[in-house]
Amino acid sequence: MSSAEPTEAEPTEAGSIEQTGPVVREAGRGPRPAAPVPPALPGLAESARRLADATTTSTALVADALARIEATQPTLNAFRHLRAASALAEAAEADRRLAAGERLPLLGVPVAVKDDTDVAGLPTHFGCDGDLPPVASDSEAVRRLRAAGAVVVGKTNSCELGQWPFTEGTAFGATRNPWNAAHTPGGSSGGSAAAVAAGLVPAALGSDGAGSVRIPAAWTHLVGIKPQRGRISVHPHSDSFQGLTVNGPLARTVADAALLLDAVAGAHPEDFHRPPAVRAADAARRDPGRLRIALAWRPPLTLTGAGPDPEVRRAVTALAETLARLGHHVEEARPRYGLIGLAFVPRATAGIAEFAARHPEPALLDPRTRSALRTGTRLGGRAVRAARAREVRQHRRIGALFDASGFDVLLTPTTAAPPPRIGRFDDLSAWRTDVAMAAACPYAWPWNVLGWPGVNVPAGFTRSGLPIGAQLLGPSRSEERLISLAAQLEDDLRWFERRPPV
Repeated sequence: MSSAEPTEAEPTEAGSIEQTGPVVREAGRGPRPAAPVPPALPGLAESARRLADATTTSTALVADALARIEATQPTLNAFRHLRAASALAEAAEADRRLAAGERLPLLGVPVAVKDDTDVAGLPTHFGCDGDLPPVASDSEAVRRLRAAGAVVVGKTNSCELGQWPFTEGTAFGATRNPWNAAHTPGGSSGGSAAAVAAGLVPAALGSDGAGSVRIPAAWTHLVGIKPQRGRISVHPHSDSFQGLTVNGPLARTVADAALLLDAVAGAHPEDFHRPPAVRAADAARRDPGRLRIALAWRPPLTLTGAGPDPEVRRAVTALAETLARLGHHVEEARPRYGLIGLAFVPRATAGIAEFAARHPEPALLDPRTRSALRTGTRLGGRAVRAARAREVRQHRRIGALFDASGFDVLLTPTTAAPPPRIGRFDDLSAWRTDVAMAAACPYAWPWNVLGWPGVNVPAGFTRSGLPIGAQLLGPSRSEERLISLAAQLEDDLRWFERRPPV
């Protein structure tokens, strides 16, 4: 990590100022030489079990997480902000509570959140450059994490306003893939994915507005859950990115992702969307039964001519064959996507415009962001209202795959290509960036328009060792079915046994 020159001041309950330790050095300031890397942390459920059994302490786990972040920051650059002093103090308090017999689902377990998520005392840069003030209060998701006992060690890197499937920017440099540092871990939750894949933290929160949990999960060999819209609150935002964006967990196992989902799920009183509760952890322990699974290779219309890379097709075909071997009926099908992109673009660009307009120094924004801001401003209002009004018809048309055709789950590649090299999108215009990322990632974003759940599962590796993912997609409120199916696949394929060399 960087030197300890910049620090974050965080108000304590008594109103005094506490130094929370070094903030990750931003781009251009030069990292220190890498320190030895401690062993990877155990998973989320295993960490909670060891804490409850008193075979480890929260102080030890949090200190190990911070040391591992420190050692890998020069190479992976996963974090934007750390809460070192605060996290260690909270870990000591968790140890006192554990010793007194208190038990909570994540009491004392270190986790990370993406830098679009408000954590009291830290700025929410959301991948942007510039000096932003610390926020006064936690987001609802972080409030629920704390209520479950988790210790938030820091905030992970995101590309600027979450727009792209890579995590690079002038504000913080490039976040790199633990499997191959010459490649991106994906975006926009690339920092969270890199942190979990490298074992810096047992699990992390990301957000998904066009695949931003599922894409980095696919490219780092993780489980990533995009839940139903409203399952995890996005408060203080009432309807993030015009309803496209949801928060979701990234973890190495289905059980860990489900445990984190249960911990943060639930609505804020001001939330628009309030789906009925699910029991994700229970679903991860349940047999899914015999399911009818549609395998779709053709993505929605993007005008790029994109199809799956041969290595992606090979890996997802092998996963489909595994599902058939496990007793499921798998057949190829074509969802009726229609012109769903006409509903996505106004909502996505209007969302970017809404966030960009809040930045105190717009000149610091990437030129591509400023282009999206202009587009979103033009398409706001009537175009966005029309796009959102089409959602009901899109539910009926695409939902016919489940309702009329009788399928339970849709299986597609998560991305059309393996993870690109760092710098692949440098110096591209806004239009050329959009075309390039639509060609690489054409499969994920329609489910954001619909607001329905999806789960990325690891599907294997390219011949050069780069991870590939597949997504299990379902109709409204089908998280439990998708999680059960993902857990069955994991039990057979045991993807968590393979880890990157970091």
